Amino acid sequence: MKKVLVATDKPFAPVAVNKIKEIIEKAGHELVLLEKYTEKSQLIEAVKVANAVIIRSDIISQEVIEASNTLEIVVRAGAGYDNVDLAAATNKKVVVMNTPGQNSNAVAELAFGMMIYNIRKGFNGASGSELREKTIGIHAYGNVGKYVALIAKGFGMKVLAFDPFVSNELIQKDGIEPVGSVEELYKRSQFVSLHIPANKDTKQSINYQLLSLMPKNAVLVNTARKEVIHEADMIKFMEERKDFSYLSDIEPDNKSEFEKFAGRYLFTAKKMGAQTEEANINAGIAAANQIVGFFATGDKTFQVNK
Repeated sequence: MKKVLVATDKPFAPVAVNKIKEIIEKAGHELVLLEKYTEKSQLIEAVKVANAVIIRSDIISQEVIEASNTLEIVVRAGAGYDNVDLAAATNKKVVVMNTPGQNSNAVAELAFGMMIYNIRKGFNGASGSELREKTIGIHAYGNVGKYVALIAKGFGMKVLAFDPFVSNELIQKDGIEPVGSVEELYKRSQFVSLHIPANKDTKQSINYQLLSLMPKNAVLVNTARKEVIHEADMIKFMEERKDFSYLSDIEPDNKSEFEKFAGRYLFTAKKMGAQTEEANINAGIAAANQIVGFFATGDKTFQVNK
Protein backbone atom coordinates (compact mmCIF):
# COMPACT_ATOMS: atom_id res chain seq x y z
CA MET A 1 0.00 0.00 0.00
CA LYS A 2 1.28 3.43 -0.99
CA LYS A 3 0.42 6.68 0.77
CA VAL A 4 -0.89 9.35 -1.62
CA LEU A 5 -0.97 12.91 -0.30
CA VAL A 6 -3.25 15.54 -1.82
CA ALA A 7 -1.65 18.81 -0.72
CA THR A 8 -3.67 21.85 -1.82
CA ASP A 9 -3.74 25.25 -0.17
CA LYS A 10 -6.51 25.97 -2.71
CA PRO A 11 -8.51 22.73 -2.41
CA PHE A 12 -10.05 20.73 -5.20
CA ALA A 13 -13.84 20.83 -5.39
CA PRO A 14 -15.35 18.25 -2.98
CA VAL A 15 -16.63 16.14 -5.88
CA ALA A 16 -13.09 15.99 -7.27
CA VAL A 17 -11.65 14.94 -3.91
CA ASN A 18 -14.23 12.16 -3.69
CA LYS A 19 -13.32 10.86 -7.14
CA ILE A 20 -9.59 11.00 -6.37
CA LYS A 21 -10.20 9.10 -3.15
CA GLU A 22 -12.23 6.47 -5.00
CA ILE A 23 -9.50 5.91 -7.61
CA ILE A 24 -6.66 5.76 -5.07
CA GLU A 25 -8.43 3.46 -2.62
CA LYS A 26 -9.75 1.15 -5.35
CA ALA A 27 -6.13 0.59 -6.36
CA GLY A 28 -5.32 -0.43 -2.77
CA HIS A 29 -3.56 2.76 -1.67
CA GLU A 30 -4.22 5.23 1.15
CA LEU A 31 -5.29 8.83 0.54
CA VAL A 32 -4.19 11.62 2.89
CA LEU A 33 -5.59 15.16 2.61
CA LEU A 34 -3.79 18.37 3.47
CA GLU A 35 -6.10 21.23 2.51
CA LYS A 36 -5.95 24.99 3.16
CA TYR A 37 -2.61 24.70 4.96
CA THR A 38 -1.00 27.98 5.97
CA GLU A 39 2.63 27.08 6.68
CA LYS A 40 5.29 25.34 4.59
CA SER A 41 6.15 23.31 7.67
CA GLN A 42 2.76 21.61 7.43
CA LEU A 43 3.50 20.51 3.88
CA ILE A 44 6.98 19.31 4.82
CA GLU A 45 5.62 17.27 7.71
CA ALA A 46 2.96 15.63 5.53
CA VAL A 47 5.40 14.86 2.70
CA LYS A 48 7.79 13.04 5.03
CA VAL A 49 5.67 9.87 4.98
CA ALA A 50 4.12 10.20 1.49
CA ASN A 51 4.96 8.03 -1.51
CA ALA A 52 3.09 10.28 -3.93
CA VAL A 53 1.84 13.85 -3.90
CA ILE A 54 -0.89 15.54 -5.92
CA ILE A 55 -0.70 19.35 -5.97
CA ARG A 56 -2.23 22.32 -7.75
CA SER A 57 -0.31 25.61 -7.52
CA ASP A 58 1.48 24.50 -4.37
CA ILE A 59 5.25 24.97 -4.19
CA ILE A 60 7.28 21.78 -4.13
CA SER A 61 10.71 23.23 -3.39
CA GLN A 62 14.03 21.54 -2.83
CA GLU A 63 13.40 21.74 0.91
CA VAL A 64 10.08 19.92 0.54
CA ILE A 65 11.54 17.22 -1.69
CA GLU A 66 14.56 16.62 0.53
CA ALA A 67 12.32 16.28 3.59
CA SER A 68 11.09 12.89 2.38
CA ASN A 69 12.90 9.60 1.85
CA THR A 70 9.71 7.88 0.70
CA LEU A 71 8.54 10.22 -2.05
CA GLU A 72 8.48 8.63 -5.51
CA ILE A 73 6.20 10.82 -7.61
CA VAL A 74 4.72 14.34 -7.68
CA VAL A 75 1.83 15.11 -10.02
CA ARG A 76 0.86 18.69 -10.73
CA ALA A 77 -2.87 18.72 -11.51
CA GLY A 78 -2.60 21.16 -14.39
CA ALA A 79 -0.33 21.99 -17.29
CA GLY A 80 2.28 24.31 -15.79
CA TYR A 81 4.87 22.80 -13.46
CA ASP A 82 7.23 25.67 -12.67
CA ASN A 83 6.09 25.40 -9.03
CA VAL A 84 8.10 22.16 -8.72
CA ASP A 85 11.89 22.14 -8.36
CA LEU A 86 12.63 19.68 -11.16
CA ALA A 87 16.38 19.55 -10.50
CA ALA A 88 15.85 18.66 -6.85
CA ALA A 89 13.26 16.04 -7.81
CA THR A 90 15.56 14.48 -10.38
CA ASN A 91 18.42 14.44 -7.89
CA LYS A 92 16.21 12.47 -5.46
CA LYS A 93 14.93 10.23 -8.27
CA VAL A 94 11.41 11.58 -7.83
CA VAL A 95 9.26 11.49 -10.97
CA VAL A 96 7.36 14.70 -11.72
CA MET A 97 4.31 14.73 -13.99
CA ASN A 98 1.68 17.21 -15.11
CA THR A 99 -1.82 16.65 -16.50
CA PRO A 100 -1.80 18.51 -19.82
CA GLY A 101 -5.10 19.48 -21.37
CA GLN A 102 -7.32 18.89 -18.37
CA ASN A 103 -7.79 22.57 -17.45
CA SER A 104 -7.57 23.95 -20.96
CA ASN A 105 -11.20 24.77 -21.64
CA ALA A 106 -11.62 26.48 -18.26
CA VAL A 107 -8.62 28.73 -18.94
CA ALA A 108 -9.81 29.56 -22.46
CA GLU A 109 -13.31 30.47 -21.28
CA LEU A 110 -11.88 32.74 -18.58
CA ALA A 111 -9.78 34.54 -21.20
CA PHE A 112 -12.91 35.38 -23.15
CA GLY A 113 -14.83 36.31 -20.03
CA MET A 114 -12.16 38.90 -19.23
CA MET A 115 -12.07 40.15 -22.82
CA ILE A 116 -15.81 40.70 -22.94
CA TYR A 117 -15.83 42.39 -19.53
CA ASN A 118 -13.11 44.75 -20.75
CA ILE A 119 -14.52 45.72 -24.13
CA ARG A 120 -18.02 46.18 -22.65
CA LYS A 121 -16.60 48.68 -20.15
CA GLY A 122 -17.12 46.49 -17.11
CA PHE A 123 -20.87 46.44 -17.86
CA ASN A 124 -21.17 50.00 -16.58
CA GLY A 125 -23.77 51.04 -19.14
CA ALA A 126 -21.35 52.80 -21.48
CA SER A 127 -21.04 51.90 -25.16
CA GLY A 128 -18.45 49.20 -25.78
CA SER A 129 -17.28 47.14 -28.74
CA GLU A 130 -17.58 43.61 -30.10
CA LEU A 131 -15.25 40.69 -30.73
CA ARG A 132 -16.75 39.79 -34.11
CA GLU A 133 -14.42 40.48 -37.07
CA LYS A 134 -11.57 41.49 -34.74
CA THR A 135 -8.21 39.69 -34.98
CA ILE A 136 -6.93 37.61 -32.10
CA GLY A 137 -3.38 36.27 -31.94
CA ILE A 138 -2.66 33.15 -29.96
CA HIS A 139 0.84 33.16 -28.51
CA ALA A 140 1.63 29.43 -28.07
CA TYR A 141 -0.69 26.97 -29.74
CA GLY A 142 -0.90 24.23 -27.14
CA ASN A 143 -3.96 22.74 -25.44
CA VAL A 144 -5.27 26.07 -24.13
CA GLY A 145 -4.44 27.88 -27.35
CA LYS A 146 -6.51 25.40 -29.34
CA TYR A 147 -9.55 26.01 -27.15
CA VAL A 148 -9.05 29.76 -27.46
CA ALA A 149 -8.99 29.38 -31.24
CA LEU A 150 -12.17 27.29 -31.24
CA ILE A 151 -14.06 29.83 -29.11
CA ALA A 152 -12.71 32.76 -31.12
CA LYS A 153 -13.98 31.24 -34.35
CA GLY A 154 -17.39 30.92 -32.70
CA PHE A 155 -17.31 34.65 -32.04
CA GLY A 156 -16.52 35.28 -35.70
CA MET A 157 -12.98 36.49 -35.05
CA LYS A 158 -10.00 36.17 -37.37
CA VAL A 159 -7.50 33.88 -35.63
CA LEU A 160 -3.70 33.93 -35.95
CA ALA A 161 -1.25 31.74 -34.06
CA PHE A 162 2.47 31.67 -33.40
CA ASP A 163 4.24 28.67 -31.93
CA PRO A 164 7.75 27.67 -33.06
CA PHE A 165 7.18 24.17 -31.68
CA VAL A 166 4.00 23.46 -33.68
CA SER A 167 4.09 22.97 -37.44
CA ASN A 168 2.22 25.32 -39.73
CA GLU A 169 0.40 22.31 -41.14
CA LEU A 170 -1.11 21.40 -37.77
CA ILE A 171 -2.20 24.99 -37.14
CA GLN A 172 -3.71 25.30 -40.61
CA LYS A 173 -5.53 22.00 -40.14
CA ASP A 174 -7.58 23.72 -37.43
CA GLY A 175 -8.46 26.54 -39.80
CA ILE A 176 -6.05 28.96 -38.10
CA GLU A 177 -3.52 31.17 -39.87
CA PRO A 178 0.06 30.59 -38.65
CA VAL A 179 2.43 33.56 -38.59
CA GLY A 180 6.18 33.45 -38.98
CA SER A 181 7.28 35.45 -35.96
CA VAL A 182 6.11 36.69 -32.59
CA GLU A 183 6.57 40.24 -33.85
CA GLU A 184 4.16 39.65 -36.72
CA LEU A 185 1.62 38.15 -34.31
CA TYR A 186 1.61 41.21 -32.07
CA LYS A 187 1.65 43.66 -34.98
CA ARG A 188 -1.42 42.12 -36.61
CA SER A 189 -3.54 41.31 -33.55
CA GLN A 190 -5.87 43.63 -31.66
CA PHE A 191 -6.19 40.90 -29.03
CA VAL A 192 -3.35 38.61 -27.99
CA SER A 193 -4.00 35.61 -25.76
CA LEU A 194 -0.80 34.55 -24.02
CA HIS A 195 -0.08 30.88 -23.21
CA ILE A 196 3.70 30.53 -23.07
CA PRO A 197 5.38 28.79 -20.10
CA ALA A 198 7.73 30.61 -17.74
CA ASN A 199 11.29 29.50 -18.43
CA LYS A 200 14.71 31.04 -19.04
CA ASP A 201 13.77 31.90 -22.62
CA THR A 202 10.37 33.43 -21.93
CA LYS A 203 10.67 35.25 -18.59
CA GLN A 204 10.12 39.00 -19.13
CA SER A 205 9.94 38.39 -22.88
CA ILE A 206 6.69 40.35 -23.19
CA ASN A 207 8.42 43.70 -23.11
CA TYR A 208 8.01 47.29 -24.27
CA GLN A 209 9.41 46.63 -27.73
CA LEU A 210 6.97 43.78 -28.41
CA LEU A 211 3.94 45.54 -26.92
CA SER A 212 4.71 48.65 -28.99
CA LEU A 213 3.92 46.67 -32.14
CA MET A 214 0.28 46.18 -31.17
CA PRO A 215 -2.37 48.23 -33.01
CA LYS A 216 -4.70 50.85 -31.54
CA ASN A 217 -7.15 49.62 -28.85
CA ALA A 218 -5.06 46.49 -28.31
CA VAL A 219 -5.74 44.06 -25.47
CA LEU A 220 -3.28 41.57 -23.98
CA VAL A 221 -4.75 38.65 -22.05
CA ASN A 222 -2.34 36.71 -19.83
CA THR A 223 -3.60 33.44 -18.37
CA ALA A 224 -0.08 31.98 -18.45
CA ARG A 225 2.44 33.20 -15.85
CA LYS A 226 3.21 36.67 -14.51
CA GLU A 227 6.95 36.04 -14.89
CA VAL A 228 6.70 36.24 -18.69
CA ILE A 229 5.68 39.91 -18.43
CA HIS A 230 8.33 42.59 -18.09
CA GLU A 231 6.33 44.47 -15.48
CA ALA A 232 8.24 47.77 -15.60
CA ASP A 233 7.89 47.81 -19.37
CA MET A 234 4.18 47.05 -19.11
CA ILE A 235 3.64 50.00 -16.77
CA LYS A 236 5.67 52.30 -19.01
CA PHE A 237 3.75 51.18 -22.07
CA MET A 238 0.35 51.65 -20.41
CA GLU A 239 1.37 55.16 -19.35
CA GLU A 240 2.10 56.02 -22.98
CA ARG A 241 -0.67 54.06 -24.69
CA LYS A 242 -4.00 55.19 -23.23
CA ASP A 243 -5.84 52.84 -25.58
CA PHE A 244 -4.15 49.63 -24.36
CA SER A 245 -5.60 47.15 -21.84
CA TYR A 246 -3.94 44.36 -19.87
CA LEU A 247 -6.04 41.52 -18.45
CA SER A 248 -4.75 38.65 -16.34
CA ASP A 249 -5.73 36.03 -13.79
CA ILE A 250 -2.42 36.65 -12.02
CA GLU A 251 -1.88 39.71 -9.85
CA PRO A 252 1.38 41.52 -10.70
CA ASP A 253 4.08 42.17 -8.13
CA ASN A 254 3.29 45.90 -8.09
CA LYS A 255 -0.49 45.82 -8.32
CA SER A 256 -0.87 49.33 -6.91
CA GLU A 257 1.06 50.73 -9.89
CA PHE A 258 -1.83 49.75 -12.14
CA GLU A 259 -4.50 51.64 -10.22
CA LYS A 260 -3.87 54.72 -12.36
CA PHE A 261 -5.00 52.73 -15.40
CA ALA A 262 -8.62 52.39 -14.23
CA GLY A 263 -10.78 50.61 -16.79
CA ARG A 264 -7.74 49.33 -18.71
CA TYR A 265 -6.61 46.51 -16.47
CA LEU A 266 -8.20 43.52 -14.78
CA PHE A 267 -6.57 41.14 -12.31
CA THR A 268 -8.53 38.34 -10.67
CA ALA A 269 -8.23 37.89 -6.92
CA LYS A 270 -6.15 34.73 -7.38
CA LYS A 271 -4.94 32.57 -10.24
CA MET A 272 -8.24 31.13 -11.34
CA GLY A 273 -7.92 29.88 -14.90
CA ALA A 274 -8.55 26.34 -13.67
CA GLN A 275 -11.02 27.32 -10.95
CA THR A 276 -14.04 25.43 -12.27
CA GLU A 277 -15.62 22.29 -10.92
CA GLU A 278 -15.12 20.58 -14.27
CA ALA A 279 -11.40 21.44 -14.42
CA ASN A 280 -10.99 20.34 -10.80
CA ILE A 281 -12.53 16.99 -11.60
CA ASN A 282 -10.67 16.47 -14.87
CA ALA A 283 -7.23 17.36 -13.50
CA GLY A 284 -7.75 15.55 -10.21
CA ILE A 285 -8.90 12.35 -11.88
CA ALA A 286 -6.01 12.50 -14.35
CA ALA A 287 -3.50 12.98 -11.52
CA ALA A 288 -4.94 10.08 -9.54
CA ASN A 289 -4.97 7.76 -12.55
CA GLN A 290 -1.38 8.68 -13.43
CA ILE A 291 -0.22 7.84 -9.92
CA VAL A 292 -2.07 4.52 -9.95
CA GLY A 293 -0.56 3.68 -13.35
CA PHE A 294 2.91 4.63 -12.16
CA PHE A 295 2.73 2.34 -9.14
CA ALA A 296 1.06 -0.49 -11.07
CA THR A 297 3.17 -0.61 -14.23
CA GLY A 298 5.81 2.12 -13.98
CA ASP A 299 3.96 4.25 -16.56
CA LYS A 300 5.79 7.60 -16.95
CA THR A 301 3.92 8.95 -19.95
CA PHE A 302 3.54 12.49 -18.61
CA GLN A 303 6.88 12.78 -16.85
CA VAL A 304 8.38 16.27 -17.22
CA ASN A 305 11.79 15.78 -15.57
CA LYS A 306 13.19 13.15 -17.94
